[in-house]
Amino acid sequence: MSDGYIRWYRESAATAVLAAQAEVFGAHGLRLVHPAKGAAVVLDVEGDDVLLSPEELGRLLGLRIASLTTNWWLSADIDVVDQFVYEPLGCEIQTLWLDGLTTEQADTVEAAVLAAAAALPVPTRAVVVDREGAGDPGDWDSPVLYDGEDLPPLPDRLLLSSSLADRFLPAFPELEGGTGEGGLVPVTPVGSR
Repeated sequence: MSDGYIRWYRESAATAVLAAQAEVFGAHGLRLVHPAKGAAVVLDVEGDDVLLSPEELGRLLGLRIASLTTNWWLSADIDVVDQFVYEPLGCEIQTLWLDGLTTEQADTVEAAVLAAAAALPVPTRAVVVDREGAGDPGDWDSPVLYDGEDLPPLPDRLLLSSSLADRFLPAFPELEGGTGEGGLVPVTPVGSR
């Protein structure tokens, strides 16, 4: 069982891409629409389910006026909670919680996020995969969004845009970059490859 997360920073939230993301995620077995309820499930502030059409959810996300938490479904009983947050710099942050998932299910979520990061038209700034929840997701905001000089503990997987890797790698000589796909550079401790 995992109690970790995947934090996905999209470069700009100027374009809503929920429908395209749902298509990519769906190809990996993650569905936006609950199999039995026939609607997307958004969690309200009390944690209760609110059923919405995918189009209405996309419209609300497109307004970018508040954070929203929704579920992606591996089955009618197994969900992945995804919190959408918009930062003042125009960056969209999605945090997908891996709580209660098996290793294989967490692999599925990770593969879906990486595929979407490569396929969607809005560039990805960073993807942080912390399977064990060793750090707090918000600790990555400073280095990823605001040029912070402190680096949180390295997660299981860190992928950065080439521009962000160009800034990180000289500042942190204990890290090295690899050859990435989809414009993302995998970053690891020196000698760990």
